[in-house]
Amino acid sequence: MSDEKALNRRDFLKKAGIAGAGLYLAGCANKSTKSLPTPFSEVNPETPQATNTPDVKSTQTIEPANGAAYLSVARGEDVAEITRRAIAAIGGIERFVKSGADVIIKPNICTDYYTYEYAATTNPIVVAALVSLAFTAGAARVRVMDNPFGGTAQSAYKRSGIKDAVNAAGGEMEVMNQNKFRKAEIPNGLDIKEWDFYKDILDADVVIDVPIAKNHGTTGLTLGAKNLMGTVLNRGQIHTNIHQRIADLVSRIKPALTVVDAVRILMRNGPTGGNLDDVKQLNTVIASADIVAADAYSATLFGMKGNDIGYIKAAAEMGLGTLDLTSIKIEEISV
Repeated sequence: MSDEKALNRRDFLKKAGIAGAGLYLAGCANKSTKSLPTPFSEVNPETPQATNTPDVKSTQTIEPANGAAYLSVARGEDVAEITRRAIAAIGGIERFVKSGADVIIKPNICTDYYTYEYAATTNPIVVAALVSLAFTAGAARVRVMDNPFGGTAQSAYKRSGIKDAVNAAGGEMEVMNQNKFRKAEIPNGLDIKEWDFYKDILDADVVIDVPIAKNHGTTGLTLGAKNLMGTVLNRGQIHTNIHQRIADLVSRIKPALTVVDAVRILMRNGPTGGNLDDVKQLNTVIASADIVAADAYSATLFGMKGNDIGYIKAAAEMGLGTLDLTSIKIEEISV
């Protein structure tokens, strides 16, 4: 599928419901689950069991206000709608984005090799729905950025479909300028005590981490915590003791919100993929203020637990979130 066919401006606006659609749907009643489409050879939209008994101590929980869910899981065919519902269930976008805020959204724009259907890059409709939600909450500026390792940023932004989607939603695509990386301390880091971070990521009022859930040959899975590697220089050096170093990065960046794109997930041959037979369609979006909990739940989509992925376990051991999914309120939504 070409970029033009997949996401021209008119089709995207229609899919994402940007024009004339209510973008903040807190309190909407759940609908019955629709049957899921089966465009790929391996499709299995069954609900994972959200049980995950930790073998490490989790020292921090991030409680939402007013009885909202700690973590939400929204499922349905309308990608923009399930994104909105997932955010509404954990307290709404206003919980994270205040009027006048400078917001940065960090998707996974891995390479310029394939369109988003191959599940190596974050779904553009998820990203654009978050851009629109942020503006609804009064954000002054919403930028979307990543530092792809395959191809140029410009070509990867375009090929992924994210550039057109973000522009249609009114956001800005920013190419990460090498001159804007600066060394910053990591006060709570256990292995690394400083690193070169993208300055604007550290200075933003709100960072929203939007990984795609996918297989990775080195770490097992790429999820929210690993997605933050795209905010630093010298990523090759992060691969030395990679799990602890990823956790150390999380301790410095501390995204306000993690939204995991599990609309299509890459089961094998990650992180770049390239074969639609490796893709499973789940039509799911997961959201939480707790990156550890979001990653731990996402691991269950692959038949794993958070403890099975070293950087998730390391982040929990540092007190950056909870691995124990049985101890938190999870709201599951069918649209």
